Parts: sequence; structure tokens; C-alpha cells
Amino acid sequence: MPFLAHLDELRIRLIRSAIALVITTIAAYYFWQPILKIFTVYPLHRLQIKPPLVYTGAAEAFMVSFKIAFFGGIILGAPFILFQIWRFIAPGLYINERKMFLPVLFFSLLFFLGGMSFCYFLVLPLAFAFLLDFYGVGLTPMLTIGDYIGFNVKMLLAFGLVFEMPVFAFVLARLKILTHTFLIRQFRYAVVIIFVIAAILTPPDVISQSLMAAPLLVLYGISIGVAYFARRKDD
Repeated sequence: MPFLAHLDELRIRLIRSAIALVITTIAAYYFWQPILKIFTVYPLHRLQIKPPLVYTGAAEAFMVSFKIAFFGGIILGAPFILFQIWRFIAPGLYINERKMFLPVLFFSLLFFLGGMSFCYFLVLPLAFAFLLDFYGVGLTPMLTIGDYIGFNVKMLLAFGLVFEMPVFAFVLARLKILTHTFLIRQFRYAVVIIFVIAAILTPPDVISQSLMAAPLLVLYGISIGVAYFARRKDD
């Protein structure tokens, strides 16, 4: 396929993905209030005194509803968007490589949802319990709804993405770009990179950073095993 044809194909896939995201965002907007309750109940359940959630700008509440809808739209539209990405790259792959699509799509969604679930049920409650437990020194937390939802969405998406590590390892190993021996040799550097990533993606406190770095180290070990078995299938 000529270069311009590739660009035209990419444009079509991007347009379709954007349309799908708009549709799923509109659909999620009708449920933004129940989703907001999900955000505000469990992550704060460890606090003895739950801080009030307020908004200080005239448009802040509306922007929060849109942010929640957009987040829901990403989750709902992820399968279709991933399918469009696959349709774009599939013509350049061999037949045996194309067979990876359904397993990779399934496990990509599974690990992404698993990462968000890990964050929602474990990381967020512990992080808020640590960050907002300053009643004893005479300080009363009062969170703006925009900052609170932004913090939650950032953490959920970050954990969802980093939990994709074994899937990336599988794909790269099947394409003979990555090997388990390379991952083993680079382990010491990976540890440093993992803690740097955890420091960037989480608030500047030891609890949040450790709660991201620890599963990342485990996932790195799992990725070594995944790369090993994915490579053996071709031997």
C-alpha cells in the first residue's frame, strides 16, 4: 500500500474511533451521577470523618460531570478503538501474527480492568486514609470535587495502563522484538524505572508510590515468564 494510502487508512480509523468515543461519552453522561457516587463512597470508606466535597467555580460541577462521562466513554469505547487500531496494523502482519488479535484484545481489557480494580479497591482507600488523616493536628480537609475526581481518574487510568505490561511483553515476544533473557538482564534498571514511573504517576507520598511500584515489580516478573513461554512456542 502506498504511503498516502496508509495515511488515508489511518485518518479513517481515527475518525471512526473519535465518533465511537463521542457516542460512548454521550451514553456515559446519562449515568454520571451514579458513577460519581461510586467514586465518592468506597475510596473514602476508611476515613473516620469523611471530608465534604465542594466546588468553588461556577463551571466546576459541569466540568466534573463531563470528565466522568469522558472517563466512562473511554472504558465503553475501548474495545472498538482497539479494534480500529488492529485493523490498521493487521495488513502488515503475517497470518500467525494476526491470530493473536482476539487473545490480546481479551487480555488487554482484562488487565486494564484488573489494574483499575486494584487501584479502586486497595490503592485509593489507603492513599486517602494516609493523605487526609490530619485531624489530630487541627486541620480539616475540604476537597474540591474537581481535584478529587481528577485525582481518582488519573490514578485509575495510570494503574490500568501499567497493568498492561504482561500483554506488551507477550506481543513483543511473539514478534521476536523482546526476549525473557533481555528482561532478566535489565532487571536492575527496570527497578529504578519502575520507581521513577510510580513517583511520576502518583502523589508525592511513600504509600501511593509503593502501592504502584510493588505490583509493577510483580508484573515485571510475570512479564519475564510470559515472554519465556511466548518465545518457546516458536522454538
